[in-house]
Amino acid sequence: MGKKVSVEMVDREFEKKITETEGIVRRNIHVPLNQAQFDALCSLSYNAGAKGSFTTFNLVNKGDFAGAAANMALMIKVQVVEKGKKKYVIAPGLIKRRAEESAPFLVKDASTAASK
Repeated sequence: MGKKVSVEMVDREFEKKITETEGIVRRNIHVPLNQAQFDALCSLSYNAGAKGSFTTFNLVNKGDFAGAAANMALMIKVQVVEKGKKKYVIAPGLIKRRAEESAPFLVKDASTAASK
């Protein structure tokens, strides 16, 4: 049987992961962000990791917020193994999540709002 974990252990591990994720965003983003944009990139990189978020980070750093939002919207597939073969399928839950994450980059004058 597996190791028992307490709520406190889960909370500590979650906080550790959040801190690591915030660090990933801070190390990879070199332009001003507003809080909603920072939070959105943390959510994305929490799930996709630094490597999976690389293209989005680059677009944000170039000031291409619309491109970053469009790239996030494409990240809706997960890998599954079916009959021994790997394939990618659309995960319905990711469609909503990516729409929420990309929204702060789609507001009018998103790059101007970030520098305030």
